[in-house]
Amino acid sequence: MAQPILGIDVAKATLAVVLLLGSRTLRKEFANSAAGHASLLAWLAHHTCGQCVHAALEATGVYGEEVALALHQAGHTVSVVNPAKIAAYAQSQGARNKTDAADAALIARYCLKEQPAAWTPPAPEVRELRALVRQRQALVEMRQQEANRLSDGAPPASVRRVLTAHVEFLDTQIAALEQQIDQHIDNHDELRRQRDLMMSIKGLGRRAASDLLGEIGDLRSFSDSRELVAYAGLNPREFRSGTSVHKHTRLSKQGNARVRALLYMPALTALQHNPIIKALRDRLVARGKAKMAAVGAAMRKLLQLMYGVVKQDRPFDPHYAGHAMAGA
Repeated sequence: MAQPILGIDVAKATLAVVLLLGSRTLRKEFANSAAGHASLLAWLAHHTCGQCVHAALEATGVYGEEVALALHQAGHTVSVVNPAKIAAYAQSQGARNKTDAADAALIARYCLKEQPAAWTPPAPEVRELRALVRQRQALVEMRQQEANRLSDGAPPASVRRVLTAHVEFLDTQIAALEQQIDQHIDNHDELRRQRDLMMSIKGLGRRAASDLLGEIGDLRSFSDSRELVAYAGLNPREFRSGTSVHKHTRLSKQGNARVRALLYMPALTALQHNPIIKALRDRLVARGKAKMAAVGAAMRKLLQLMYGVVKQDRPFDPHYAGHAMAGA
C-alpha cells in the first residue's frame, strides 16, 4: 500500500487536515493544542492501522512547530514547506478556493506529487533559544504598550504609578532574559560560533544576532542563501497589472514574518555603515528605486551575508569576494 499523505493547513487555534489513503480522501479539523495533536495522532493511527504517513505543512512560523514536532516524534515523515512553493503549485493547478480545507487538500496533493524533503527538528538547544528569544520579544512588545499608555493623554497619578511600576518591572525581566539568552548561547559552542560570525557583519549587534539565530536556528540547515531568503519571505516576486506589459517587483512576504521584523532595524543600520549594503543602496537609488525597496534589499543582503559567514566559517570581510557576492 502506498504511503498515506497528510496535508495540514495551520492556523493559530485549529488544524485543518486532509488524509489521502489510496483512492480515499478523509477530512477533519483538530485544535492546535497538545490535546488536539494527541487526537490527530490517534485519528491517524486508527485510519492508517499504524502506518507511517508523509505529512506536509507550510513553514508559517510558531503555529506549526509543535504539531510538526509531535508528528515527527510519533515516527511520521514531516515536510515543512516554504509557502512560496505551495503558492506556485496552487497557481499551476488553477486553485481558487481559499478555505482551510481547500488549502489542506492542496498541500496534500503537493506532497503527493513533489515528495518534499523530510524535515529535521531543531536541536533542543535551538528550541530553547527560540523560546527565550520569543519570550523576550513578547515582553518588549508589552513594555511598549505600557509606555504608550503612559504617554497617551494624561492618566491619573494613581494609574501613572501603576504603569511606571509595570514598565520598571518589565525592564528588569527583559534584562534578565537577555542575560539568560547570552549565557545559553555561550554554553553551546555552535550557537556561540554562529552568533559571533553574524556579529562580524556591520549592522548586526549582539542582540540582533542572538534574536535572529534563535528565530532561524542553524543557518547551515539551509541548502543555500536563496532558500534562507525565501524562508524569510524576502525573495522578490514579479507582479503584472491586468494585461499591462508594465510590471514591478515586491517582496513575496510568504515566509517567517518574525525574521523580517527582526531584520528591519539592522537593515537601517547597515544602510548607513555596511560598505556592501551602502553600495547596494547607491545602485538602487541610481535606478530610481524607492527608499523601502532599498530597505527590503538590505534585509535580503544581510541574510545572504549571514549565510555566507556561517557557511564559510569566517568573519565578515567586505574585501573577500565570497562575502561580497554572498547569495548573488
